[in-house]
Amino acid sequence: MAIDLRRWFGMGGVPAHDNPRAYVWERRLHWVMIAVALLAVPAFFLEALQRDVPLQHVGWALDLFIFVAFSLETAWMLHLCHRKMDYLRYNWLNLMIIGASALGLVGLPSEWLPLVRLLRVAYVALILARMLGSVRILFSTNAIPYAFALGLVTLISAGAGFYWLEPTVHSFGEGLWLAFTTGATVGYGDYVPTTSISRAFAVVMVIVGFTVFSLVTASVSALFVGEDERRLRREMHQNVLELRREIAEMRAELQRHGLISQDAPVDAVKKSPVSEEI
Repeated sequence: MAIDLRRWFGMGGVPAHDNPRAYVWERRLHWVMIAVALLAVPAFFLEALQRDVPLQHVGWALDLFIFVAFSLETAWMLHLCHRKMDYLRYNWLNLMIIGASALGLVGLPSEWLPLVRLLRVAYVALILARMLGSVRILFSTNAIPYAFALGLVTLISAGAGFYWLEPTVHSFGEGLWLAFTTGATVGYGDYVPTTSISRAFAVVMVIVGFTVFSLVTASVSALFVGEDERRLRREMHQNVLELRREIAEMRAELQRHGLISQDAPVDAVKKSPVSEEI
């Protein structure tokens, strides 16, 4: 029995043989929820800033919007699905995202600040996993432009994040360099995160960096593997056409010698006295 890895990772979707409307709405909400998931990154930046209160309120509002959006999506899909418990079991990652965003919205005392930041990192990691798991096109053979575009956007966003959060980074270029060395897990040591929030952000960048680099590598590998498969299919197609042509010529030759009739089945060639000679 084959194991569905998407279910194990909490992204199993609608169970098999369920309500057809549930499949329709799953496709409709696919890209909407990806867009909502992307809001977790700026929300993380804004709430992590401990200086500008209005910006923190914007981050809190984004968190609230993500919480409401994922809650409504889950509730609506449960309404449509007949196998409700299976849907919850197959999509447990949605419940984790809802729970993590709810904890982020709850005000905790200052002594709980390290735990809150750890929860924020876990929350962003979960929501990025939900987002990347939904973008199945990145694993196709023609996904190289999408994979490189995702890598470029991730690098630019992370560079801006380090420039914003890390006090030892004094330019956007230095932020880009720190983002690259962190995401690629190179770690030259010329620039390192020094504050708690930038270190937490570096943890997210390592996870995202592994994911993005794996997508790029998988896309390039799929290109070469797909080209080999297409070449083999073309060769097999040519071989089949050549075989059909030879069979047709042999059949025509036998018909000219009167060894088989015009409407004789193909098996008649095997019974022909000259079939062994041919």
